[in-house]
Amino acid sequence: MTMTLRSVRKSIPHILLLGYLIVTLYPFVFVLFSSIKSDNQAIASNPFGFPASFHFENYYEAWVNAKISVYFFNSLYISTLCSIVTIIFSSMGAFAITRMRYLKISKGLYQFILIGLLIPSNALLLPIFKMLNDISIFDQPVLGTHMALILPYTAGAIPFTVIILAAFMRSIPSEIEEASVMDGLKSKGIFAKIIMPITIPALVTVFIINFIGNWNEFLLANFFISTDELRTLPVGMVGFRDIYNTNYAQMSAGIVFSILPVMIIYAVLQKQIIEGLTAGGVKG
Repeated sequence: MTMTLRSVRKSIPHILLLGYLIVTLYPFVFVLFSSIKSDNQAIASNPFGFPASFHFENYYEAWVNAKISVYFFNSLYISTLCSIVTIIFSSMGAFAITRMRYLKISKGLYQFILIGLLIPSNALLLPIFKMLNDISIFDQPVLGTHMALILPYTAGAIPFTVIILAAFMRSIPSEIEEASVMDGLKSKGIFAKIIMPITIPALVTVFIINFIGNWNEFLLANFFISTDELRTLPVGMVGFRDIYNTNYAQMSAGIVFSILPVMIIYAVLQKQIIEGLTAGGVKG
């Protein structure tokens, strides 16, 4: 009887986790099944069931006719570019704060960067709009172009990225840096050849976090971009309808396209993500 109770107690966490997994995965399964059903009627008649026939042409129609391909590549290059530029600037800032010997300046700068995390991004919508409206590059207005997204995406992610990278860099033993100085490396060499390779797990983690944030961002993209050819995928998905009705099968196919890059990134880089999230809290 005692063994039975112990077995039941041990099984409860697994059962709860299994239930949580089902609840989490079911919306994706629902969208996946809906994307290969024939039309809205097929989805409405059997919303939770397996499709009677497979209609993969929904993916082609969504990709070509609904301009999902245009929105997809707009989001892809904007999210990737902003994430890379953010990492470049943030890694240099984190290195200066944690590894260079300016204690008072570094502490003040770190606290100043922390303030950036306290300001809700939505509260900055109007100031950002006014700033972009006054900016021009090569006598061309920034507002209404992809630069109107690249600039705030990059700048807005820097505080969080600096905090994460700084926490990781603090865990790097100072003996490594001292040995590099003995070998004749200057600050630039230490940063490029020593610190950056060691920080790769944290770099991968913040890249993915920033990429997902940029990929899913809707508010700025909706307000700052008015040209259909320049829209990102979240904004394009909102307009996924014709004059008369919404094709939910093709919309589901578009949703699958929108979550595919994130799933691929997590599947390929999950080891680096875990290392990046845990290594910063371990002293070397």
